[in-house]
Formats: sequence, C-alpha cells, structure tokens
Amino acid sequence: MRNLACKVAGIPFKNPIIMASGTFGFGREFAKLYDINKLGGISSKGLTLHPRRGNTGTRIIETASGMLNSVGLENPGIDAFLKEEMKFWETIEPVKIVNLGGSNIDEYVQGALRITQDADDRRKSKLQAVDMIELNISCPNVKEGGIAFGIKTEVAREVIREVRQVTSLPLAVKLSPQAEDIVKMAVMCEEEGAESISLVNTFSGMKIDIYQRKSMFNNMYAGLSGPCIKPIALRMVHQVAKAVDIPVIGMGGISSASDIIEFIMAGAEVVQVGTYNFMNLRAGEELLAGLQSFMELENIQSLDEIRGII
Repeated sequence: MRNLACKVAGIPFKNPIIMASGTFGFGREFAKLYDINKLGGISSKGLTLHPRRGNTGTRIIETASGMLNSVGLENPGIDAFLKEEMKFWETIEPVKIVNLGGSNIDEYVQGALRITQDADDRRKSKLQAVDMIELNISCPNVKEGGIAFGIKTEVAREVIREVRQVTSLPLAVKLSPQAEDIVKMAVMCEEEGAESISLVNTFSGMKIDIYQRKSMFNNMYAGLSGPCIKPIALRMVHQVAKAVDIPVIGMGGISSASDIIEFIMAGAEVVQVGTYNFMNLRAGEELLAGLQSFMELENIQSLDEIRGII
C-alpha cells in the first residue's frame, strides 16, 4: 500500500479524497453502500443558521458532461444538524468538515459560534466533533442586493475576518469561480487567517425550455458542475496554489483517479469529489482503489513526490 496521507491546517487525512458539500448529504445513505471510513473526509451539506426549504421548481438538470443545480441550500439548520446528524458523525472516521453559508455576516458569525461551541463541548466529553469549517462565500449577500459575498475581494474580507475572530476551528474558505480576481481573493483569505483555500464552487449556467420559452429554473440561472468544468477548475487551482502558502483543497469535475492526480500535480493538498457521487454511488471506494493502483504502477511512494510539480 502506498502512502496517501495528507495534512490540512494541522489535521491529518488518511487520503486526499473528501466528499464535497451538497453531494454526499452527511454520509448516512452512502454508508449503506460502502465503507465510508475509507474516505479522507466529508464536507457536510451546506448549513445555515436557520433551516431553509430551498428553491422551488426544477432543481437539477443533466447537461453535457455535467449537471445544473438550483437546490438553494435546502438544509435543516445548524441546531438540527448538531442535535441529529452529529450522532452519526460521532461514529465515523473521516475528517468532519461543516460547510457554512449565510445571507449576511451576522448569520455566518452566529453559525460559526454554534459549531465551535459544540465542538469544544464534545471534545471536553471525549466525543468526536467537527474538525473544520468550510466557509461558503458563494452565498448571496441580501444586504448588497443579492450579489455573492465571494465576488468582490473586500466584501469577502469582511465576512472572513468576522468569522475568524469567533472560531478556533481551522477555517477553509470555498471560493467562487465568479470572483473578480480569484488569485487576489485567495491571497486575501490567507491574509485574514484562513488555514486553507477550497476551490472551485459551481459556475453560473443556464438552461432554456424552448417550448415554454423560458428558463428551466425559477431563479433563471443555476450552478454548473461535473467533468465539463474540470479544465477551468484545474487552471484556477494551479494559479491559486502558486500564489498562497496555505493548503489548497481542489475540486471541479473529478471523476477518475487520474483527475485526482492532475489536481495534486497542480498543487492541491487534497481534493473534493462532488457530481461524480451522483454518477457512481460507490465513487469514493473506486477512486481510492484507482489512486492506489496508479501510484503502484508509477512507483510513487507518497503524494508529496508529485504535489505541485507543474
């Protein structure tokens, strides 16, 4: 067996495979299909301070080599997650990452506070707890007319700074590919104390019903993910990894072990697998086996040998 160990913000991962937010739930359903303890980590379904019902109308449409989604951060809210889903998370081994969203800075801050306090209480009781917060700044800022926090660097700086002050948990910031300057955005995150950069989130896309003569989505646009975005995501990960000294969590269209290798060669410390979970319900274990096979074939002892070599 080859050494697949990685480390992000001082947290050890047994391997670089993390299941991406919104594509794996909290892992409970997939645990019925294969041993999810083989995974390096799980990023939770996007959570907000208060429960959300999500968007109405069509939510998911398959597109060429990918999918469009307009789910709208439907989730039970942080309190319900901590009360119910953490019972399951206490029983599993992967690194536990909470993806945190919000409509304004106060919601981010209050959400981070509750997650941190719960983690502190659990550790005092010697229970497994949340290991990391992944800050989703692609959420619309309701006080700024719905423009995502992650578009403008100085707007994003404010929310990251406020959250950093209230949590002792390692903080990864998940970047939007719509950022006005994604490298500048990543550098700012490092300046404000983020321990990791997570990228990329979905691209903005559209699908038109040519018979009804309107968008297929009530919100007009939707998030594009899947293999179709991989070349662009890979380029962005490469650019960001060259510009920051903190670990990069790469994602965007990963559907094979060779995709994972590409992201690591581009500089990612670990990766997240998203849309592929819908295409292959055993994606995690199959990608892990493929990664081991590639390393053996190429006589690679450790991922450190190839990380960031491009």
